[in-house]
Amino acid sequence: MISAADIDIRGLSKVGSPEEDLLSIYFKSRDRSDLEAVRSRLRIMNKALPDGLAPAFEKSLSLSEAALASDPVKGEKGRMIFASGSVGLLKVFRLGVELEAVVVLDRSPFLLPLARLRNDYEDYGLIMVDSREARLYLIRSDILEEKSRSSIDLMNKHKKGGMSQMRFNRLRTGAIKSFLSTVAYDLSSSPDLESIGGLIVAGPGQAKSMLVEEMTESLRRRVMDLVDMPMDIDRRELVKIGDGISMEEERTAAFAALEDLKSAVLKGRPSACGPKEAHLALDEGRVSLLVLKNDFAMPGMVCKSCQIIPEISQQSCPSCGGHLSQENMAEELLRLAQRTGAEVVLADGDPFLESIGGVGAILRY
Repeated sequence: MISAADIDIRGLSKVGSPEEDLLSIYFKSRDRSDLEAVRSRLRIMNKALPDGLAPAFEKSLSLSEAALASDPVKGEKGRMIFASGSVGLLKVFRLGVELEAVVVLDRSPFLLPLARLRNDYEDYGLIMVDSREARLYLIRSDILEEKSRSSIDLMNKHKKGGMSQMRFNRLRTGAIKSFLSTVAYDLSSSPDLESIGGLIVAGPGQAKSMLVEEMTESLRRRVMDLVDMPMDIDRRELVKIGDGISMEEERTAAFAALEDLKSAVLKGRPSACGPKEAHLALDEGRVSLLVLKNDFAMPGMVCKSCQIIPEISQQSCPSCGGHLSQENMAEELLRLAQRTGAEVVLADGDPFLESIGGVGAILRY
């Protein structure tokens, strides 16, 4: 099992096959009808292929067959397969989330569903804490995993005996503060939190805010929310609440990216508006941030040699005379962004973004 965030999408974007034989397959691995739909699509592809491509396709299909046929492992709901016989590539990823059935044959992996999946399932940490116990969970692509647990026995640590109630309360408060300070230190040095999007602090009472006060400034900035909930909450409900907070954080980040793009356009800073301008800037390696409308889908012709997008439909590239290929423009833009190290943000419908064709970019220069 793997989290979508652990899949090296940038590395996959650089994979290429000399022949159009690279299979990208996504499906729900616990749904037999989904698997049959994938197999049906593969049979149709095989019949539609030109004779020259059939042998390479058969090799790719043979490579992927065992991954298609194998039973799902515990917790698995979706599976991704990338296979190419001509370059000996086989990558299989099992995930804890369901995937819409997609089958694509091209010279490179089809990565748009993966990018949208990563956008929908941001990895985050959740610390459940009260005055006696702390439990750290990681939620990665809807899979909840407990990473650590610590506790303090206050009753045995401070037996009241003959001491005054006031002194007993002071000692108890000091013990709780020391416990939460240790928890905060452990969190700040935890390698499990290095690659996640943020941290939710949850639990009953005041321990949450006390823990945040003990955190380092850098860790405190990563706290997405403080949530009141009982320590014995059902794990499925815990994931549901956490996902809601994480999605709201994602929407806030997407809104901020859109505002940065609008500001760049209004103030004359380097920017690109529309698919063609963004594609050219990406091809030149000038894009710092690419903003794509989440449901952006647009077919377009791209020159396979010099990567330009012609102004009008033509049979060959007007610049170099090379072969023009019809591409999914969202996939083409995403692939270029990954190859050139540009940050990608997928944003839901925004009037400004829609007015510029669903694509905008902030440029490095």
